[in-house]
Amino acid sequence: MASRKDILNLYRNLIRETKKWNLYNFRMYTLRKIRYEFQQNKTVQDKKKINEYYNKGLENLEIIKRQVIIGNLYHFKPLIIENIKKKDNLNKNLN
Repeated sequence: MASRKDILNLYRNLIRETKKWNLYNFRMYTLRKIRYEFQQNKTVQDKKKINEYYNKGLENLEIIKRQVIIGNLYHFKPLIIENIKKKDNLNKNLN
């Protein structure tokens, strides 16, 4: 059975792996989807459902890891929005 600690660890790993994605649209979609799914299922009490969702999350983590590796094989120019965010972060750090 998945404990609370296991589930939080899965959440952190999903977020961490997703942030490695080079493609902005995939990265942001996946981050939103992960947060949404965990938010929707945080009140689930049924142990079978919790284990089912946990196993599904582990499968998705493996999919994300594979897709990140495949995505990193190819180089894409960053989108304009990514460049703007980086400049904003640099300006905040300088102030």
